Amino acid sequence: MDLRNAEWRKARRSLSNGGECVELAGVSGAVAVRDSKNPDGPILLLTRAALRTAVQSAAPAR
Repeated sequence: MDLRNAEWRKARRSLSNGGECVELAGVSGAVAVRDSKNPDGPILLLTRAALRTAVQSAAPAR
C-alpha cells in the first residue's frame, strides 16, 4: 500500500515534549499507525475495529 500521500495526524494524547508520539492516517479500509519520531520506520495497518479494540484494551480500567 502506497502511503506517501497519507495525511498523518498526531494522537491527541501524545506528549508535547516529543516523546511517546503516535501518528495515525486513515487509508482505504484501514488505519495506519506509526511512531512520529521514526516516520520512515515500520507502519502498522489495522482495521478501525482492531484499532478500537487495541485502544480500549490499553486504556486503564475506570
